Formats: sequence, structure tokens, C-alpha cells
Amino acid sequence: MKAAAIALFAALALRPAMADPLSCDPNKAILLGGPAPVEILVEIADDPEERARGLMFRKHLPPGQGMLFIYEHPQPVSFWMRNTLIPLDIIFLDATGEIRHIHPGARPLDETSIPGAVVGDPAPERLMVLEVPGGDAKRLGLRSGMALAHPAVPAVTARAHCGD
Repeated sequence: MKAAAIALFAALALRPAMADPLSCDPNKAILLGGPAPVEILVEIADDPEERARGLMFRKHLPPGQGMLFIYEHPQPVSFWMRNTLIPLDIIFLDATGEIRHIHPGARPLDETSIPGAVVGDPAPERLMVLEVPGGDAKRLGLRSGMALAHPAVPAVTARAHCGD
């Protein structure tokens, strides 16, 4: 009995530490795949009117904050900067929450279309788009392949899950 207790204690002491589950907050985007999770406070744009307005007419967007555009289903998307007064980094995510493309430094008021996928991308459909202040993607270490943990990423396809 004593030997069994010692064996159990040793097994528990030597097992890898379990990571705490990520907090599911609809107003927080958590990006995983770098040295540490990256948290961005987000406003949600999940209906046609909110997505059409986006960050237009804003004069300031603090570092570490952004807007998360959520579509009803994955689809090809493109953005422009009509009536957008601040430079933005635009981050395009697929149905698994994976960053598939980052367009850094979108210029204010530029109406040139910014596609959500590079030419030749075999799966150009996007479920979400994250806009952050220009330069934040690089400053925060965001890159293609990172995964978003957010309640809007469908659990059945999510590469990263957040807990309750």
C-alpha cells in the first residue's frame, strides 16, 4: 500500500503540468503559436451593417485593440480603406481560426481592394478578419499559421480551443 502511494505521488509529480484553459471572452482574441499567447481586445462586427462600417471614421485605435469581423460562413473576402482614417494591419483567418494571410500597413483612405488570400492559396475562404493598428501585427509577433482561440471559431473545426 505504501509503495503504491509513493508510486502514485511520483507519477503525479513527474507528469507535465496541465496548462490552464484559456478564458473564453467574446471581446478578446487570443492568438497562439508564438512564444506566448497574444491577447487583443476586440470589438465584434458580425452583421452586414457592422462589417460595412468597420473602423471607418475612427481617428485612433489603441495598440493591442482591434475589430474582429465574423462571417456566417467561410467565403472569399476583400477589404478596402474607404473612410478609414488610421493605418491598419488586416489579418485574415480561415474556419479553423488559423491566420492565413496578413496585410500589413493598409493605407488610410485607400480604396484599393485588399484580398483575403494570396494568389494560389488552395483554400481562399475566410471566416474572420481581424483589424489592428498599423504595425501591431509585427509588434505582437503575429504570423501566418498562428491559431485564434475565440468563441466564434466553430468548435468542430477550431485549431485552438478556449475553455469556460
